[in-house]
Amino acid sequence: RGAITYSAAVSACETGEQWPQVLQLLRELADSRVERCTITYNAAVRAGAKGKQWSQALQLFREMADNRVERDTTTYNAAVSACETGEQLVQA
Repeated sequence: RGAITYSAAVSACETGEQWPQVLQLLRELADSRVERCTITYNAAVRAGAKGKQWSQALQLFREMADNRVERDTTTYNAAVSACETGEQLVQA
């Protein structure tokens, strides 16, 4: 599996609101030698927002910086959305 495959799978899980599968895919990605990318993380953060998992979505947001994965406008919007969903506007 490559970065494109993981990104597509996470995006599909996001669309289907399958948060547990998103976490499983991220674990597999971490265990693989595939480079983590912004697109995959963005889909995961959005999935967290949709799944009302604001705390875990923000953890992924922070993890991006720890793993030196670039955060873009989509990333920040997804993180703010997660905070809104969780009624955590102070975090936003």
